[in-house]
Amino acid sequence: MEPLRILMVATSHEELGATGRKTGQWLEGFAAPYYVFMEAGAIVTLASVEGGMPPIDPASLGRETGPATRRFRTDPAAQTMLSHTMEISHARADDFHGVFYPGGHGPMWDLAHDRLSSDLLSAFAEQGKCIGAVCHAPAALLQVRFQGKSFIEGRTVTAFSNEEEEALGLVEEMPFVLEDVLKDAGAVYRKGRAFGPFVAVDRKLVSGQNPASSEPAALAFIDDVRKGVAFE
Repeated sequence: MEPLRILMVATSHEELGATGRKTGQWLEGFAAPYYVFMEAGAIVTLASVEGGMPPIDPASLGRETGPATRRFRTDPAAQTMLSHTMEISHARADDFHGVFYPGGHGPMWDLAHDRLSSDLLSAFAEQGKCIGAVCHAPAALLQVRFQGKSFIEGRTVTAFSNEEEEALGLVEEMPFVLEDVLKDAGAVYRKGRAFGPFVAVDRKLVSGQNPASSEPAALAFIDDVRKGVAFE
């Protein structure tokens, strides 16, 4: 069997609202899935809204980081890959078995509204391929259409919760409150313990609640991708 081909799509947004602080993708939200996919023997391609190096939230570089983050910081090959993402405009669903969106606050500003991203995700959905998103990255699903309606309508989805956003004191800084907007869009929102791992899987959609959910979401995603490829 040919190797699995996985596309990972990152944010290019780096300003945390009006706080004057930087944001972007949460490094664990990228690194943990990246190593899950690589260790599964997948060929991983990285893309972002603008291409090049996606911004990394400085807060995700602190001392209290997980093993995947520490591994990435001593992995020149992975660092080089991340610094040379292709523009999302060049990505085609036909070329991949699945697509995964890492977390971080950045997607709330760009991927939530990016037409190229929503069209790409719609193409993956139409082809029956697995879609994964973690933390704030499920915001990218809001504009996705599938069979004439919202892709997330009636689907079980998890994402960064109101409780978690409130704990960080960032509710007022967000362009919208993700949990509420997902519910308003017709998603069946589910969550686990705040800042603990929680994954939802529903009809080729795998979502993780927060950074701690990145690895288990990636494992569920790659398992779903394998099942889909086995039936091709």
